[in-house]
Order: sequence, then structure tokens, then C-alpha cells
Amino acid sequence: MSSLKEIKTRIASVKNTRKITNAMKMVASSKLHHAQKAIENMRPYEQHLTSIMAKFLAASEGDVENIFTTKREVKSVAIVCVSSNSSLCGAFNANIIKEFGKVVDEYRARNIKVVAFPIGKKIIKAVEKSEVEIYKSYSEILDNPTYSSAVKVADTCMQLYERGEVDEVVLLYHHFVSTSRQVVRRVKYLPVDVDSYLQTNSPEKSDSEKENLDYIVEPGYKEVFLTLLPSSLHMQIFSAVSDSLAAEHAARVIAMQTATDNADDLIDQLTLNYNKTRQQSITNELLDIASGSISQ
Repeated sequence: MSSLKEIKTRIASVKNTRKITNAMKMVASSKLHHAQKAIENMRPYEQHLTSIMAKFLAASEGDVENIFTTKREVKSVAIVCVSSNSSLCGAFNANIIKEFGKVVDEYRARNIKVVAFPIGKKIIKAVEKSEVEIYKSYSEILDNPTYSSAVKVADTCMQLYERGEVDEVVLLYHHFVSTSRQVVRRVKYLPVDVDSYLQTNSPEKSDSEKENLDYIVEPGYKEVFLTLLPSSLHMQIFSAVSDSLAAEHAARVIAMQTATDNADDLIDQLTLNYNKTRQQSITNELLDIASGSISQ
């Protein structure tokens, strides 16, 4: 049985750890709040842009042949994957690394070359270990995510696809559902699947709404759609990074809350052991005193 001093020292140590995990939970909670606000501010623009593009795509009857919408035989693939720069966020990084490995294995089984655009220090290390070629890595984006930084990533991917160096681009990131739930998403970024896009973003319209779409567009629906397409691709990267960042903070809140709860349980258990040990020590002292009195 441990001595009273050892148990007391351990209790103090666990209490100090609890203070740290509780403080980290509060910081992560504050960052999550700001990340959610950023997503809420971004969503109206993203939804409106998507709505406009879907209307123009429907009006042009899907005839929007372009380098970014043209499918070709897949010989090389670029994977844009988003993790975090730091740990202590539960299985957040492990899940994205696992999904990345799964996707790489699928393409390698088909003899397709894979290059990576890792965003975040944790996924950069994982990609290096997997021996997948890193075309360009990004970690500073997560420190201060901005639309301009996301544009740089998107433009690089678009240029590679346009030059024919890659035939497909895939996005891997965490989607923030709620504070207690984050799911890994795998999205085909390029080429843009026009049929799937139209089906997903063009719900049935009422007759009155269709009448309101009867206007003239210059130079034409197709041209406007293709002009807006790069902006949509830029926004998709920015949305993925922002979504992943919110999911990271949510995962850290849960992880630190769990660690704090475990610390509370351990403190209770150690306190109980301390009291039992102290009681046993007092009982032994009383027995010694009683034995001494009887012997006299």
C-alpha cells in the first residue's frame, strides 16, 4: 500500500493536470464558437453562388464543356487532405490519416500514381511515412485560414489538372456535424461532375419560381457558369478547411472534457484511498497504544 505522502503527491499532480485539461477545453470551446461564426457567415455566399450556378447549368441543359468538367482516363490523382497542426484532439487526426491510407491503397491497386497536398502538420508527417509524393504542403493555412490562402491551394490543383499532370483531384476532410460528431468526407473535386452537381443543387421549382427565371443573360448561361466555376472551386477548398477547423476544435473540446472527467474520477479514487490509508494508520496507532497500556 502506498504511503500517505505518495498518495497526497499524486492527488496534487492529478489536480494540476485537471486544471490544464479544463483550461484547454475552454480555449477549444471559444475557438469552436469563432469557427462556427465564420462558417455561418460564409454559408449564405456559398449557397447563393451554388444556387446561381445550378440555375444557369439547368438553363444551358448541362452543355458546359470545359477543361474542368471533362472526364478523362485516370492515370494520376492528387489528394488534398486536411488534418490539424497539433494533437490532443482525440481520434481526429487518426481518422483522416486512416482514410488517406485507404484512398491511397485503392488507387495504388489500380496502378494510379498518387500525389498529395497535405494541409496540417499531422497529415504531412503521415504522408511522408506513406512514401506518397508531396507536391506541396501547407500548415500555416490552419493558423489563420483565409479565403486568399485557400485560393492558392485551389489554383495549384486547377493548374495541375489543366496541364494534364493529374487526371483527378480528391478532397479529404472532416465535416462538422455537431460538437459530439464529426465525419470524414471524401469529395471528388476535379473534374466537376455536371450531372451530379445539377442533381444535388437543383431542387424542383414551382411554376411561379420558373417564371421568375425568364431573363436574358449575356453573353449566355454557359459562359456565365464557366466564369463562376473557378470561384466555386475556390470556395469549396475554403469551405473544406473551415469545416475541418471547426471539427478539430469540437473534437478537442470532447477530448479535453473526457480527460477532465477522468481526472475527477481519479481524484475521487485517490482521495478514497488516502482516507482509507489514513484511517488504517490511525487504527494501527491506537492498537499500539492499547497494547502498550495492557502490557504495563
